[in-house]
Amino acid sequence: MVKPYIEALDEETFGIDLLYAGERFVSSAYLLVDDEPALVETGATPSIPYLVAGVEAAGLTMNDVRHLVVTHIHLDHSGAVGVLMERYPHLRVWVHPRGARHLADPSRLMSSAARVFGDQLEPLFGRVVPAPADRIHPLEDGETVRLGRRTLQAMETPGHASHHHAYWEADRGWVYCGDVAGIHLPGTDHVVPPTPPPDIDVERWKASLQKIRAVNPTRLLYTHFGWTDQAAHWLGEVERHLEERAHWVRDRLAEGVDVEGLIAAFHRHFDEPVAARLGADNARRYHLAADAEMNVRGLVRYWQTRSD
Repeated sequence: MVKPYIEALDEETFGIDLLYAGERFVSSAYLLVDDEPALVETGATPSIPYLVAGVEAAGLTMNDVRHLVVTHIHLDHSGAVGVLMERYPHLRVWVHPRGARHLADPSRLMSSAARVFGDQLEPLFGRVVPAPADRIHPLEDGETVRLGRRTLQAMETPGHASHHHAYWEADRGWVYCGDVAGIHLPGTDHVVPPTPPPDIDVERWKASLQKIRAVNPTRLLYTHFGWTDQAAHWLGEVERHLEERAHWVRDRLAEGVDVEGLIAAFHRHFDEPVAARLGADNARRYHLAADAEMNVRGLVRYWQTRSD
């Protein structure tokens, strides 16, 4: 029997630890209880047992859940969608329009992921299958998912990915922010902007952060990991780190440093001080969520695209 790891935010909202790569406090989903319960994020297919156990620990079953609401179609956020919809034929999934076609046909997504993750693709993400097209619901910016008393409004928030939505729950003042607000692991005073290829866009990302600021959220709910009620502070911090990292990579490219040299230097400059300050366990979790190679390759592609 799988041990569930859940935490109640209130009597109708539960954070579920998905034990990404077997590690706690790296990746999560949120169960929203209402007339038509929803999961915000699904995680990857190997996390399904923990997702199901978390739903059951909150007093429901997967047969009660009606909606899967994903922030974007990177595999650590939505890789399990197809398998879940195969097992539970009543489920519907809500996603950015640019992501919908990749849920229906994940072949291009998997090819791209294979280039990034190599032989770690299958252990990390497991089986990825198409979601039924007639149960995929694309959401435009500003459109809503109504669960009963609760409503989620899609906020188009590109920068980390062109197919990224955050979800605004106005009645609570909460934003389920996916990756746009960065990686902010519990018990740390650190936030990291994950910048994997292929479609990092620093300027659009900064505009997305401003869009979230404009609704004045009282709480940010991270996929990686947990939540904060100091929204303004941490939105500012992730923007500061995004600019710092982007400009550092730009300057090293201008000096003629090659990509492999950049990755090693990036790790020394950004990752090693974090490990020294936060400890090996937290450093490992941050590395799992976004490592130096992915972060550098995404920013290199961004600057190369701008110079074309």
